[in-house]
Formats: sequence, C-alpha cells, structure tokens
Amino acid sequence: MRRIVLLLITLLFVSALSAPTAMAASPHFKKNGEPACTISGTGATQTVTCNATLAGLGNEDVRVIQTVSGTAVYQCQNQGGNTAAGQNKVLVGPVVTPVIFPASAIKNGNLTVSVSTTLTAPATVTGAEAGCPNPNWTGVNPVLTVTSIQFVIEQPVGTPIFNCSATDPFSGTIRLTC
Repeated sequence: MRRIVLLLITLLFVSALSAPTAMAASPHFKKNGEPACTISGTGATQTVTCNATLAGLGNEDVRVIQTVSGTAVYQCQNQGGNTAAGQNKVLVGPVVTPVIFPASAIKNGNLTVSVSTTLTAPATVTGAEAGCPNPNWTGVNPVLTVTSIQFVIEQPVGTPIFNCSATDPFSGTIRLTC
C-alpha cells in the first residue's frame, strides 16, 4: 500500500513540474473575438484599427502583421486654379504594420491584440495619374477609400496561425474573414 501511495505522489509531483512547460495545441478566437476593424478619418487620411481576442496560445511571442491598401480619387486643377472631377482611382499603399506582442503579455493562453495603421494619399498627383484632360493639370484634394485589409497572426514569429482579410471599398466597422 505504501508503494502505491508513494508512486502516486511521485507521479503527481512529476506531472506538476511538467505542466508549466506544456504548449497550447489549439489557438483560436474567443467568442466574439474574431478580428474586427474600425476605419476612421476623412479626406486624404484613413486610420484602420483592428482588434482580436485569442485563446489557446502557447508561451511564445505573437506577431501581428496588418497590411492596408486603398484608392484615392482626385480633383483636376488647371494652372488657373479651376477644378474638375478626376477620372481615375489612384492606388495608395500598401502600408504594412508589424507588431510583436511578447510572450509575457499572454495570460493563461489568452491575448487581446490591437493594431492601428494609417493610410495617407499624396496631396497631389500628376494629371495623368488622376485622369485629367491634359498633362498641364494636377490631381488635388484626394478622397481616400480603404479597399483592402490583411491581418496575419503568427506564433511563433514567422509561423502564421491565422490569415484574415477583407477586400472591398468599405468604411465604419468591418469583420474580417479568416
């Protein structure tokens, strides 16, 4: 009987020592924790802030890479200062924002991430880029629209565990598809 009790105590002690080094095997988003992005700003500048809440993470750093692209529509301005609507959508970006969340930020396998990226259209472009009537015109007064968001989560750094995205002209709050 003593041997069995001693064996059970030994097994319990060994398993207690090895428990903190166990790695999570199933990273996932918590309920209602899937990536959601809010777009704010007006005119030539838009800021995209994406948030997500993860569970089941291991004890290694997490890297989030957020990539944002868009298009801007310009007014055409001649040398006399008169303006007319431009015809072309001018690509803006991509802007890439990588953020590393240290392993120490992970609590019981849980981590909430938030990443912000600002996309800014150039103040002016050539008349050809804006779709103006001739090369003497300049594209001015850009109005920027976010058209693409990519949100990649890696753990360990360099190993993607989620690749989430949304593609379409949008504004307000958007849920990403993973």
